[in-house]
Amino acid sequence: MIEQSNRGWRISVDTGGTFTDVVVADANGRFTIGKAPTTPDRIFVGLRAALEAAARTLELDLAEVLKRADLFIYGTTRATNAIVTGNIAKTAFLTTHGFPDVLVLREGGKFNPHDFSRPFPKPYIPRRFTYEINERIDAQGQIVTPLDEAQALHVIGQLKSKAYEAIAVSFFWATANAKHETRIGELLSRELPNVPYTLSHELNPILREYRRGSSAAIDASLKPLMQAHLRDLQSDLRQEGYGGEILISTTIGGCLDIDTVIARPIHTVRSGPAMGPVAGRRYAELEGKTGSVLVVDTGGTTFDVSLVRDGAIAITQETWIGERFTGHMLGIPAVDARSVGSGGGSIAWLDEANLLHVGPQSAGANPGPACYGQGGKLPTVTDAALVLGYIDPDYFLGGRMQLDPSAAATAIATIAKPLGISSQEAAYSIFAVSNETMINAIKDITVSEGSDPSEAVLVAGGGAAGLNIVTIARELQCEAVLVPRTASVLSACGMQFSDIQAEQSATVPTRSDKFDRAAVNHTLDEIDNALKAFAGRLAERGFDQYVLSYRVDAHYAAQVWDIAVDLPAARIDSDGIEEALFEAFHAAHRRIFSVEDRASPIEFLNWTGRLSVRLPQAVITTSGGRSEKSQPSRNVWFDIAGADDAAIYRGDTIKVGQLIAGPAIIEEETTTLVLPRGTRATLTNNDSYFVELEV
Repeated sequence: MIEQSNRGWRISVDTGGTFTDVVVADANGRFTIGKAPTTPDRIFVGLRAALEAAARTLELDLAEVLKRADLFIYGTTRATNAIVTGNIAKTAFLTTHGFPDVLVLREGGKFNPHDFSRPFPKPYIPRRFTYEINERIDAQGQIVTPLDEAQALHVIGQLKSKAYEAIAVSFFWATANAKHETRIGELLSRELPNVPYTLSHELNPILREYRRGSSAAIDASLKPLMQAHLRDLQSDLRQEGYGGEILISTTIGGCLDIDTVIARPIHTVRSGPAMGPVAGRRYAELEGKTGSVLVVDTGGTTFDVSLVRDGAIAITQETWIGERFTGHMLGIPAVDARSVGSGGGSIAWLDEANLLHVGPQSAGANPGPACYGQGGKLPTVTDAALVLGYIDPDYFLGGRMQLDPSAAATAIATIAKPLGISSQEAAYSIFAVSNETMINAIKDITVSEGSDPSEAVLVAGGGAAGLNIVTIARELQCEAVLVPRTASVLSACGMQFSDIQAEQSATVPTRSDKFDRAAVNHTLDEIDNALKAFAGRLAERGFDQYVLSYRVDAHYAAQVWDIAVDLPAARIDSDGIEEALFEAFHAAHRRIFSVEDRASPIEFLNWTGRLSVRLPQAVITTSGGRSEKSQPSRNVWFDIAGADDAAIYRGDTIKVGQLIAGPAIIEEETTTLVLPRGTRATLTNNDSYFVELEV
């Protein structure tokens, strides 16, 4: 048995659309990985299987692993998938009389204003589920039309008779005066005590009614599903004998206690991709790379990409679920992670003109790619990898799952035969199309926003990342590539390096040419009070060390879109700090748009404070299998011209500092690194493969 300390362990879990990833960190910070197919019908079944896989590696049983752990951090794609698939609660939207189309019109954006071939997108909550309430407050917080309680009660009666499962409330200028929203909340609690609701001013007190309304609608619609899910998780863990703290990963790249997230489940949306840059930043720091870091995470369903600049993870207020403008805006601060439907389970298909496409449809966990042998028939990226020789069918998940090469070949043939090419050529073409989608996603977050990907270190995560990351890095001419041995569980690793984080926002419009210092500082005081009250509750649970930081959303006068700027100090209490804030905005605008407009005043809108509670940081060391099995070589298609003889290395036989030159394949238990000719990789002291693109 591996010698381990008996307490102070930490478990992190990321349940994706295809696999559930588990990382167990012992008291010395050593990582052990567990991985199992996700079980959508009952999440804990797949979660337990992944935990048991890690426990077997540690030569312990599950009960002993749970007994030694005092911190359990959980992340899930369940909320995101519910939004994408429409599997949300029947939700009513209550808004101010005269403004029923907030969710219908969104913010009016459109990629091509002259394209009328696409139907107008549907609102997040159907228009017929929107109810107008007689009330009105102006921008100064003055009551223009008092709340008509009799009419409001009549509407609530309708909600009851029509069996709504959740309610979102978003009144105009509730951020200036929340009296009417608060009263509606009281009436809902009294009349519909078992129906969850969300008040926009409590959840997201910002300017811009669509974003505030959208966030309230999303949060409310998720409450029946996610509250039951998280409570079931809590119950299942307790029944299995776990007695420690349960934290939930959130969309801002931190984590919160489970009770807070149950109250506001919107924070779980896209929480998995938010943890990727947290892990990527840490891996890059350990290798001395502190400049720009591109972090990609290739899962079974999506390819997520994010950017870390000078150690800071980018935060955005404009996270869309689905396509920009036609999808639904999250509306709350979130890690800026862009996603495209291109992952290991993405399905390849031919259109009417026999043009090849990959994704966004995915085979998911059930039935999964054809090679899984679970009934899937459609060709996927994973099937293509098997046909090309990238994956050993007998060593998938370290041999715990056998793949079916003949099923993969049959699936790929459905692409090859109509095109009149070989299965290998079809498989390579699938990778080429998938690669292009991923490269465009990377350019969207870098080139389109003033960053040069060739100056960045590329950190690759996800079980499928190593299959094509070298090809992508070559195309982008990246400075270097890091593939951690824990790449397949990148988001779960990010949770091991994360902190407890909470944010509080408030709206105070002001301009640089008549800056209202007193109003801004008063608002920052109120933000502080709210965050410190939250910190007090955490302190009761043993989390008593925290730091505060601040940012503001701003734009030049007459502009529409905001950019986030960090405040140079906790308060704007001097001319020097005020000027430093203005200069920080000019610099950020120049970096993103390559221009600045000092003749125009800067408008500041939403002020945000962030509380961060530092958790103990794990070290980067894995404890894997100790097998000495190895294969000398096999035929691998690195390009469409034909097969090459590639050396095969098992990860558990590679020594630190060992140089591996392509053509070669490095097989870890849960990921594979493909090294074409002209590349080489070295295993670093920090348990990552450092890949050089030219030798």
